[in-house]
Amino acid sequence: MRMSDLITREIIRMLNESEENTAEIQRNEFAGLIGCAPSQINYVLSSRFTPEHGYIIESRRGGGGYIRIKRVMLNSSSAFMHIINSIGDSIDSMSTRIVIENCLEAGLISSEIARIMAAAVSNSVMQTVPPMLKDNLRATILKQMLLTQI
Repeated sequence: MRMSDLITREIIRMLNESEENTAEIQRNEFAGLIGCAPSQINYVLSSRFTPEHGYIIESRRGGGGYIRIKRVMLNSSSAFMHIINSIGDSIDSMSTRIVIENCLEAGLISSEIARIMAAAVSNSVMQTVPPMLKDNLRATILKQMLLTQI
């Protein structure tokens, strides 16, 4: 398992255990607990816990500083439209995987639908598409598949 996946899973575990859908961490302590560099925490937060993915990040600097991650709860139609609008004209393979995992974690899609979506936008499906068009096609397919879930 990659370090970014491990960090993500730990933060999601903390969110799931919280009654307020909030996880609060101190970056250096959390990095020490996980066994990674603090910059890796920043990377995961900035790439996987964004408003587009349904999260709000608050931080306070200083000795008693913290990073608070809050999962925003939307109804499913609003959540899908928010996700679809955040995708834009193109999306890379990693971001696609994150969107699908977040939809699954949020209970917006079933594991079967997640597997179908992942297969439909996989690199093996995109192998015959010219490289400069892959991410555009992937975004179009993913958005259409998400629209079917509304």
